Amino acid sequence: MVAEHTLAIISDQVPTITQGHYMAGPDGKNEPEWIERVKSGGAVPLLEPDNCPNGWASPPGDKFMVRGPGYLSNKVKVRAGEYLLKPLGFDWLRSSTKIDEVLTYRNNRVRRAIQDEFPTGDKPFVWAFNIQVPSKDNLSAIAYFVATKPAPEGSLMDQFLKGDDNFRNSRLKLIANVVQGPWIVRKAVGEQAICIIGRALSCKYCIGENFLEVDVDIGSSMMASAIVHLALGYITTLTVDLAFVIEGQTESELPEQLLGAFRFSQLNPASAQLIEPASYGSTGGLQTSLSIRLWKSIGHGFSSLLNPGQCRHKKMINQKFLMAPLRVAYRGGLIKLF
Repeated sequence: MVAEHTLAIISDQVPTITQGHYMAGPDGKNEPEWIERVKSGGAVPLLEPDNCPNGWASPPGDKFMVRGPGYLSNKVKVRAGEYLLKPLGFDWLRSSTKIDEVLTYRNNRVRRAIQDEFPTGDKPFVWAFNIQVPSKDNLSAIAYFVATKPAPEGSLMDQFLKGDDNFRNSRLKLIANVVQGPWIVRKAVGEQAICIIGRALSCKYCIGENFLEVDVDIGSSMMASAIVHLALGYITTLTVDLAFVIEGQTESELPEQLLGAFRFSQLNPASAQLIEPASYGSTGGLQTSLSIRLWKSIGHGFSSLLNPGQCRHKKMINQKFLMAPLRVAYRGGLIKLF
């Protein structure tokens, strides 16, 4: 459980993020200067969504389909629209060990920027999604977002922050779109793959007084790991959108709204910043929690893996589907990856 004083900060004391001078962002909107510094300070640049080679961008929310207001009765999805959180930054990192709990590192650049801008008093609340890529370089793609106002009492976001790992694992959803890439990767991922992350992969939640970090271990699933290895072979040609949403399961929780989304395009593993967690330093004493539920069913390629319906109904999976992604990989000459 999160300590009582921490919950008070989460729910009631998120400060305004408008402190400081303003600069024009890529979309022409004025941003606080400290946010622009964080956005542009990573190992790969912030660029326009339509042209971001070896960079990252914030794709429009309407690129994603989410559950509409009447979804429980009509199963109709709608375009997502604006994010609930404000994009703050992106890190492309590598290390000798798996990278996790990055917001506990004293030298984490997002942490430092907020500390410099808000040395006293309340600080903006940051969300971080750390996609841990199974590879010899222990790559991590980390997207940061910041709350512009407190989560309304009783809202899904409020419940997510105050809830336990079981609740988080049952609600946090990933939407993946391969915008550009070779046929074999698009075939493996499918069109707008969707997954309740905690039901398919191992997630660790690290909570501090002004942040929540979700570390998503792709290597905890054999199938996800195999497909990511496949994608890594083409990563310098891939453009991928990833969005995060807390699933609405009752009428009052609909329509769904995106927490945030990011796009990475044609990333070069060599451009990832090399860090050593020991040299960055961990604050320690933070409330962290780990709830692991390994995947128990494998569908036809990544689209089936990242399909909440098939995650929940294992009877739909059979041996024929299990072998399908291997055949696709073999035709592409990549059976050695499995």
